[in-house]
Amino acid sequence: MSFKTNNKVIDQNTLSLGIEFGSTRVKAVLINDQFAPIASGAYDWENKLIDGYWTYDLDEVWSGLQIAYKELFENVRAEYDVKLTKVASIGFSGMMHGYLSFNKNAELLVPFRTWRNTTTDAASKKLTELFAFNIPHRWTISHLYQAILNKEAHVKEIDFVTTLAGYVHWKLTGERVVGVGEAAGMFPIDSEIIDFDKKRVAQFNELEEVKSFDWSITEIFPKVLAAGSVAGKLSEEGANLIDPTGHLMAGIPFCPPEGDAGTGMVATNSVAERTGNISAGTSVFSMIVLEEALSSYYEEIDMVTTPTGKPTAMVHCNNFTTDINAWAKLFGELIEALGLSVDKNQLFTTLFEQSLKADSDGGKLVSCNYYSGEPITGLEEGRPLFVQMPDSVLSLPNFMRTQIYSALATLKIGMDILTSKEDVRVDQLLGHGGFFKTKYVGQKMMADALNVPVTVMETAGEGGPWGMALLAAYLLRKQDGETLEAFLDKQVFSSEVPNTVEPSKVESNDFEEFMKRYTMMLDVEKQAVQSLK
Repeated sequence: MSFKTNNKVIDQNTLSLGIEFGSTRVKAVLINDQFAPIASGAYDWENKLIDGYWTYDLDEVWSGLQIAYKELFENVRAEYDVKLTKVASIGFSGMMHGYLSFNKNAELLVPFRTWRNTTTDAASKKLTELFAFNIPHRWTISHLYQAILNKEAHVKEIDFVTTLAGYVHWKLTGERVVGVGEAAGMFPIDSEIIDFDKKRVAQFNELEEVKSFDWSITEIFPKVLAAGSVAGKLSEEGANLIDPTGHLMAGIPFCPPEGDAGTGMVATNSVAERTGNISAGTSVFSMIVLEEALSSYYEEIDMVTTPTGKPTAMVHCNNFTTDINAWAKLFGELIEALGLSVDKNQLFTTLFEQSLKADSDGGKLVSCNYYSGEPITGLEEGRPLFVQMPDSVLSLPNFMRTQIYSALATLKIGMDILTSKEDVRVDQLLGHGGFFKTKYVGQKMMADALNVPVTVMETAGEGGPWGMALLAAYLLRKQDGETLEAFLDKQVFSSEVPNTVEPSKVESNDFEEFMKRYTMMLDVEKQAVQSLK
């Protein structure tokens, strides 16, 4: 597939639009009938810690969407000399999990609580025990149940609970629905019926703390839909929310809203059994589509689904590139203080490439990249740390190698459970996200850390928004009975040439040695959380 050969004339009736609300960026991608991106727009944003909760202002959801869409609109006008008024299909996705609750007047009851919050420990533990199924801190049901345990006054007023993607879709179409992959980050899914697990719904509704409310999960949670389902149409109000200039027409069909995990699977063609992908950005997670159910449940492993409902093991780490980004910003400030300038992309590329020159032992340095809590290692809060021993060798290559290894360490802990305890086999992992923008380096470090070949395709940089656009295209362009797997294989990725990096035995051993230091350092991190308030 070539992304470089777009005609100067476009048929708006063949276009599909995907928009994703990621952790640091809202991005819109428009694709043509060859599934190639032909225009894009973006808006950068950041979560804020307010009153103990990581959150985003919902007003910024809409202002950010409008800025991203306007940039895409102008991109289309400049490139094709047309005003974009319609597309064939639209899909929205967002960072998974979290908690958005509304009353009967559609008023937000408490500020948006994002996936990054780990304030739900009591709820997570109790529900995991009740369901005999891992319920992570960031899942929507954990946030809801914790609010009940906290006796928060707003709970009795709840009429609708959803995720960020579900919220945006609702406001644009009037439909209270989510895709099954997104729903799998709210509550356990029964893949046989593509719906919330009825047995566990009943268990939750029968909890003494829950029975006093005049609602049930099935009443306040959105309807679950599989990929390929029509999930509503753009309303007049929704069209104005996206494009206040009035150019965008109402009536455009929507596919089900999905989470960034599902769109990552689609963008890397990793929705079939025995395939896997890694999304690496602000957070990092691996998604392995299983051939059969795990023998047990693990608190380090989330069981979610593909956008069509297939069981998928997910290793999710809250922290990944935030600490690397902070150090890169510091180095950039030093360069500016010297009266020099450097392109941001060049700065990151240089720093990443320096890591390849590190000593085999990384100078015996160690760091912890936790800005927020990390359930896999049992931490409800984070304190970024960088530690060197008296005999450590502090150099830029060793420092950068340590920062990257630190980012990969928690993912390694979770993946080892699948490979060692459950004998899950994956032929290769497909990577996407900002971590892989520097050619080769991220792939190499990931392959060595997980001891699995890591493939990055030409489309990897397009990421989740492109994956969402593909789901929107699948809604209208699938053949009779064509599965999502077949659609991706035959129509989208048939000519894709992947780039694969194999793990090195020597450097995989180097990473294992780093993990010994990292494991010991976690005791220091826990003490830092307790001592530094």
